[in-house]
Amino acid sequence: MIKKILIANRGEIACRIIKTAHKMKIKTVAVYSDADADALHVRMADEKVHIGSSPAVESYLLANKIIAAAKKTCADAIHPGYGFLSEKSEFCQLLEKEGITFIGPGSEAISVMGDKISSKKLAEENGVNTVPGYLDVIKNTEDAVKVSREIGYPVMLKATAEIAVMGAGGAVKIIFRDEAKHPEKIKKKTKEYSDKFANPFVAARRGYIDDVIMPHATRRRLSSGLRMLKNKELKNPWKKHDNIPL
Repeated sequence: MIKKILIANRGEIACRIIKTAHKMKIKTVAVYSDADADALHVRMADEKVHIGSSPAVESYLLANKIIAAAKKTCADAIHPGYGFLSEKSEFCQLLEKEGITFIGPGSEAISVMGDKISSKKLAEENGVNTVPGYLDVIKNTEDAVKVSREIGYPVMLKATAEIAVMGAGGAVKIIFRDEAKHPEKIKKKTKEYSDKFANPFVAARRGYIDDVIMPHATRRRLSSGLRMLKNKELKNPWKKHDNIPL
């Protein structure tokens, strides 16, 4: 029986986990960065542990600090929430070695499903319908152009595994609406994507992605897209996979 849970996350998801744990009479531990010192989830938890400075890469994404906080507070389980370390199989394996319960899938399941290529292959092997695409790693710019021509434009380029530090829907995508005439342009965008995909707002400001849809605006934007489709007002409908440009 779990007696104390450390929530390796922040904000709304951490609050929801804490509320549920308290209803189940389970003690909770919140971790927080400098920016979240007065956050609601920190005030709601029974205990709190400071884990670093404001950037997520210096706090919420550091497995060793999360585990140290769990040991310090004698938490026997860790709930990762979503994003951050929730899709890191290595983190799950570390917890297994430490004898701390990971509230979520096993490390093997995370390893397979956390990678877009391996998870898609597994789905197809089990007869699950998937969106057409390329089931391998893009090696270079020339390879990207070749594969894109075979699939048909528009093409979405994504990392095989991502850490969405901005919350739900926060991972950046690069969409090529047409074939880039200059290979160096694709190369530059790909490098910038690799460096910056954890921050969609930086990428949007620099023009590397079309738009960033915040979670609270998702329903409105989707409704707008569906109305456009219903009224056949789309001036440039995407031809290949019936995607709706929001």
